[in-house]
Amino acid sequence: MTERKGAVIVGELSDGNLAPITTELLSIGRKLADELGQELSALFIGSGIGETANEAIFFGADKVYVIDKPLFKDYLTDSYVGALEKFVKQIEPELLLLGHTSLGRDVAPRLAFRLETGLTQDCVELAIDPETKLLQKTKPVYGGNALAIYVCEEGRPQMATIRAKVVEPSTQDTSRKGNIIPFDPELDEAAIKGKVISKVKEEITGIKLEEANVVVCGGRGIGGPEPFQQLEGLARMLNGAVGATRPPCDAKWCPAYYQVGLTGKLISPSLYIGIALSGASQHLAGMTGSKTIVAINKDPEANIFGIAHYGVVGEYGKILPAFMEKCQEFLSKT
Repeated sequence: MTERKGAVIVGELSDGNLAPITTELLSIGRKLADELGQELSALFIGSGIGETANEAIFFGADKVYVIDKPLFKDYLTDSYVGALEKFVKQIEPELLLLGHTSLGRDVAPRLAFRLETGLTQDCVELAIDPETKLLQKTKPVYGGNALAIYVCEEGRPQMATIRAKVVEPSTQDTSRKGNIIPFDPELDEAAIKGKVISKVKEEITGIKLEEANVVVCGGRGIGGPEPFQQLEGLARMLNGAVGATRPPCDAKWCPAYYQVGLTGKLISPSLYIGIALSGASQHLAGMTGSKTIVAINKDPEANIFGIAHYGVVGEYGKILPAFMEKCQEFLSKT
């Protein structure tokens, strides 16, 4: 058994470009690899990837492995987990990092089981212990009310998925050089049990909720579907996106993809504005990574005020127009 070395990030592509989570993974991966004095590699899986994956070198990777085959044109759990298993067993990295995306949440637990190693999901911080050289993985627990640090003393590679927008993405340096290495996992296609029957593309206009730097979020206290049009106006003004707690989504006041929380989307915007929502633990678990939290609620005892950096107590219907007017005033001066 050779000594395990290096860090590997599993990159993702979006519309033919590096997905934002990929540059964030490259940023934290570069930092961890440097602390270990080892190389950073990136792995991309797909079909017709082309030269896009090579850009990972400009963002910090020393090597880029590419699995580019028609078999991976459509995402299937069996094919991706099988390819990653073959890759990891051959390359034998010390660290393996994935984004806490739909792909990472699906693949990582299955892969960790096959590799007989530990996995910490939804991390908001990663660091190398200077004494033990083990990966310290920090994640929210108890509905986001506390942070816990995990380490994996046994089992390799040390695995983690990291929440989007908790790490500053790496900056591009076109002078960097690295190696591009094709990899063939030699999968038995007969072992792939699933197949894609059809695709339904979700039509989302504007900025994606999980990628927005500003999120305006409405709760049950909004009272109906019409006020969400006002929230959408504020979001557009701030170049952001609209979110919601589960009750408005269940009541069909807004689209289901607005939902933020344990059973919705995990967000980490620079600015989160929570309007007429109490701050249930399920919702807080999806947005506690927000850098600045503003809350508007008529109940001074609402849970959301416990984590808010700024809070306004009162009827949102009276507060929001004045808030929007002031925002417009500030924006007109910039």
